[in-house]
Amino acid sequence: MYQQYFGLRALPFSIAPDPHYLYLSNQHREALAHLLYGVSASGGFVLLTGEVGTGKTTVCRCLLQQLPEGTEVAFIINPMQSPTDLVASICDELRLPSADDPANIRKQTDRLLAHLIDTHARGFRTVVLIDEAQNLPVETMEQIRLLTNLETDETKLLQLVLIGQPELNVKLSLPELRQFAQRITARYHLGPLSLAESRGYVHHRLAVAGVYDEIFPDWSLRKIHRASGGVPRLINVLCDRVLLGVYAESARSLSRRHLRRAITEVLPQPDRGWRRFLRLIRGR
Repeated sequence: MYQQYFGLRALPFSIAPDPHYLYLSNQHREALAHLLYGVSASGGFVLLTGEVGTGKTTVCRCLLQQLPEGTEVAFIINPMQSPTDLVASICDELRLPSADDPANIRKQTDRLLAHLIDTHARGFRTVVLIDEAQNLPVETMEQIRLLTNLETDETKLLQLVLIGQPELNVKLSLPELRQFAQRITARYHLGPLSLAESRGYVHHRLAVAGVYDEIFPDWSLRKIHRASGGVPRLINVLCDRVLLGVYAESARSLSRRHLRRAITEVLPQPDRGWRRFLRLIRGR
């Protein structure tokens, strides 16, 4: 709708995890480096956690574009599976022939092991990347741990990268998962953006979409950061709604009224202190 009005090549504030729009703050660079380390390491799990909307999945998709040559990946986006189904999903992602008995966990594991040995012999590396890993059932996590026991005398045949919300850390503290937790060799937690990073984030997305003009004045970026808490997904939603409001009125520039309306429309209203919150975003 507003794309042509602002001279944009594309919509800059979509919440889809498009790696082209990835804004590499210092912590996002570190997160990506941890994932790349997990791909190249010789054993153990790598864990990336973060609150909803902080950019975990976007970093993950950026990783897929930077994988070292000779790496194959099984990307699991639905972790709420039984142990047998998860092994089958990994095999399907790796495009392995179907098992004679899909419900037999041993046969599923055997076909995966045969593939991993062949892949290793050809000099390739296999990585299993699980998104939304906080939803993994405990028994399925134990099966994953057993899969990482597949090894030669010198190296592990399978690397594992887990992407999840902070609840994943709570789950890993369970006594029955202590062996799993001990296999984690690198952890990183993505937090919200700082004010300076929020500014850079908005300008970066606009620049990728082809606009370098100051659509969002600095006062508006301060309030967007405050209202969103520095969470990239909420920043996207707010900026998108602000631009839509400006376009709907054919306004020349963004006003405080546009921003107030966007905040009240897209953010949940707290049970208490709503009037104080409105005064806060109005700068009073």
